[in-house]
Amino acid sequence: LGCGLLYTATVTITCQYFDSRRGLALGLISTGSSIGLFIYAALQRLLVEFYGLDGCLLIVGALALNILACGSLMRPLQSSDCTLPEKIALENVPDRYSIYNEKEKNLEENINILEKTYRGEETCKSTLASGDWKPESLLHKNPTTMAHTKETETYKKKVAERTYFCKQLAKRKWQLYKNYCEETGALFKNKVFSALFIAIFLFDIGGFPPSLLMEDVARSSNVKEEEFPMPLISIIGIMTAVGKLVLGILADFKWINTLYLYVATLIIMSLALCAIPFAKSYVTLALLSGVLGFLTGNWSIFPYVTTKTVGIEKLAHAYGILMFFAGLGNSLGPPIVGWFYDWTHTYDIAFYFSGFCVLLGGFILLLATLPSWDTCNKQLPKPAPTTFLYKVASNSSNV
Repeated sequence: LGCGLLYTATVTITCQYFDSRRGLALGLISTGSSIGLFIYAALQRLLVEFYGLDGCLLIVGALALNILACGSLMRPLQSSDCTLPEKIALENVPDRYSIYNEKEKNLEENINILEKTYRGEETCKSTLASGDWKPESLLHKNPTTMAHTKETETYKKKVAERTYFCKQLAKRKWQLYKNYCEETGALFKNKVFSALFIAIFLFDIGGFPPSLLMEDVARSSNVKEEEFPMPLISIIGIMTAVGKLVLGILADFKWINTLYLYVATLIIMSLALCAIPFAKSYVTLALLSGVLGFLTGNWSIFPYVTTKTVGIEKLAHAYGILMFFAGLGNSLGPPIVGWFYDWTHTYDIAFYFSGFCVLLGGFILLLATLPSWDTCNKQLPKPAPTTFLYKVASNSSNV
């Protein structure tokens, strides 16, 4: 959960800050995560050896705490939706239009008002029962009745005002949720975004598990561990870092269509996945691992493609949705691959399935973009800035 929130926020802010060199910026921040993951594998082994498991967790937690310092430097840019005259007008809004902020009466004061009103009513009832009363006698016998009645009316009025305000606030919250659902529906009306949604889901189902299974594939192919100059998972990690940086740099070239570049990585990756069952030596497995690692670096250009598809204004909303289903694909992929292995006692069908998923996602995304790349550059209409002012008033007043 923490890594998901951190990653999405970092990518969104980076896209907001960089325009001309956005691909390079995304490549650098993505490469850092791959290098850190590669170093952490060896570092964790040393920390456990010298400090034990508890000491290792404390040190790793202390290192992770530095994220707070980095996060404090990532501040969103000032929004230009609200013009300067409108900002000045909002700052000069009278207090009576603000959210109701008067100190509420404490419980004892409310109870005292009710008790005084109750005693006044009992006095009136006793006078009426005796039959000895005049029109003005009730007020003379209980001179504080009018004051108590006035306090009660004031209290009831304030309760009514607060109830009215709560209703308006609830309506406002409901309107926000409604607007969010409408904006989400508008995103999926964009055919490129819908295809991107399917592609990332299928990519994470099929493209994530193979990196975890390369060592087992080598053992099943009778490749001895003594023949491993470097672990296959390390090759994948290094080439992923290289791929993120190189693909990020390529995304900044104006003559390169970033979406087609992303589609090309998916198609080539699907072919590499389908070729793994035919690899029977360490050299071929290492070569395919390098290709898979490099193409997995397309994560660095995925936010770039999302920005081109929906615009920078909708990036946070759209990227959050895509990352949610990417995580869902990550969680579904390994169990499916494991089920294929239990069923066939070989990884061949599992890799064919993985390659098919990645190829299908790339093919759908390619079909969605064939008519024209300009459809991806269309910006969704920017909503007009609205200001909601609340005025504390009675039930008959308007907001």
